[in-house]
Amino acid sequence: MAFVETGRLRGQLAPYEPVDLATIVYVVAATIAVLLSLRSDGVPGEWWLLLANALLLVLVALAPRARSRGPVGRTLGDWYPMLLLPALYAEVGVLTLNAGFQNDWTVQRLETWVFGSEVSYRWIREMPNLRLSWILHACYLMYVVILYGSPFGLWVSGRRDQARRTILALAVTFFLCYMVFLFFPVAGPRYAFDLPSNAAAHVWPARAAQWVLDMGDSWGAAFPSSHVAGAVVATGMAVRYWRPLGLALLPVTVGLVLGVVYGQFHYGVDALSGLVVAGLILVVTEWLPERRPQPAVSVVGALEVSR
Repeated sequence: MAFVETGRLRGQLAPYEPVDLATIVYVVAATIAVLLSLRSDGVPGEWWLLLANALLLVLVALAPRARSRGPVGRTLGDWYPMLLLPALYAEVGVLTLNAGFQNDWTVQRLETWVFGSEVSYRWIREMPNLRLSWILHACYLMYVVILYGSPFGLWVSGRRDQARRTILALAVTFFLCYMVFLFFPVAGPRYAFDLPSNAAAHVWPARAAQWVLDMGDSWGAAFPSSHVAGAVVATGMAVRYWRPLGLALLPVTVGLVLGVVYGQFHYGVDALSGLVVAGLILVVTEWLPERRPQPAVSVVGALEVSR
């Protein structure tokens, strides 16, 4: 009986891609976080968040059908997790807004233990180099280019299967980071400390980065750094599948990893944990077997073979 039920479940999940299943797991986790918020002081618009999560599940349910409806549907069915990431990031900020700095103290102690001091606070103040600040903040601003440029470059170059694997790797990376944010929110040094006010903090890219964060940052989304994890996974997958693209993204990604700490956007251990997450994802995706399309077999041919 259990074998029959398992077979039935596999049959029901067969139309879904791994990225669909990963999205379902994350939406369930996010819904649990919303339900837990209902038992506390609550957050603004929490019922709307439940509705949004329900609509996400409907979207996932429609993804297999979309992929069978021509090139446009296939593209939307493959890319929807990447298109949803900004909205899911915003949801994290809504749910963690009331968390305060309750976990920052723990991360700050870890920062001191790993680096010997508050490197995210001291670096830009003790090394106010204008050229270094310009480069690192400019790399930080290139985050979206790295994140979407990797799968997009693979896609337009005809490496569609590799682009899909990259989207899956990125989706799992962000879903893991977001789940940590939901249940272990850390505001980060940008909110825990006074912002730097020296010349290095006033170069154009630094001011632009602060403006971007003022417009669209999410409270509690510091540990692990999804900026670092996502950028490293995107670049690593590009290096694996199309080396010229990966090598083009690599120096910018290195600058971003350093820039999130230099610019006081993340604790040093945020960046370090982001590297750990990215490393795990890249190792696991290297081990995953390539999905090979099964040849179509006609009913008549199958009957003839069975005789």
